[in-house]
Amino acid sequence: MTTWVESPREGRDRGPTGLARAWVGAIVDPRQFFVEAVAPGDQEPGLTFVVTIAVVYTIGTLAVSPFDILGDNGWFPLVADSVALSGLLVVLVTAVFIAPLGLHLMAALQTIILMVTVDDRAGVSETVQVIAYATAPCAIAWIPIAPLQFLAVGYAASLLVVGLSTVHRISIGTASIVGFLPAAIVFGWAFGGIEAAAGLLSLRQL
Repeated sequence: MTTWVESPREGRDRGPTGLARAWVGAIVDPRQFFVEAVAPGDQEPGLTFVVTIAVVYTIGTLAVSPFDILGDNGWFPLVADSVALSGLLVVLVTAVFIAPLGLHLMAALQTIILMVTVDDRAGVSETVQVIAYATAPCAIAWIPIAPLQFLAVGYAASLLVVGLSTVHRISIGTASIVGFLPAAIVFGWAFGGIEAAAGLLSLRQL
C-alpha cells in the first residue's frame, strides 16, 4: 500500500515532530510545502498523516455527537450498549481500514481523472501524498460550529487544488476541475462539508 512506485527518497520527516511540521506547513504555506514535502514513492508519511487526521476527526465527532456515528442514526452499530466500547472500535476501524483504504481509492480516482486530462503529470504516489496532506484543516472539522466546519473543509479543498497544481505542474483552473470530484467525496461527504454548508445556510436564514 505504501510502495506503489519506487523506493522512498526525500519527502517528510517521520514521527510526531514530522507530523506536526507537516500540519503547520500545509496550513501556513501550502505551495512551498507541496514543493518540499512530496517526493516520489514516499507515501508512508502521507499515509500516517491522513490516518492521524481521520482519527482526530473521528474522536472529536464521537466526543461531541456520538450518535452521528453510532447506533440507529449512524453507520456503526452500538456494541453491547456501550458508547465507549463502540467508539473505541470505530476509532480502530478508522485507523486500520477506512482512512488507508479511502486515501488510496481517492488517489486511484484522482489518478484516472488526471490520466484522461493531463498529458505530463507526476506519479501515483505523489497524488496519494497530495490528497493526504490536503486533509490537514479537517483536524478541526469536527467542532460543531457550522461556519468553522465549512471553513475547514473549504480550505482543505483549496489545499487539494494547490497541491495538484504544484505537484502535477498544471494551472489552478485545471487543478480545480480535475480535483472537483475527489474533493466533493473527501471533504464534502467524508469530512462533513455538505452538512456544514446546510448548517451554514440554516444559520443565515434565521
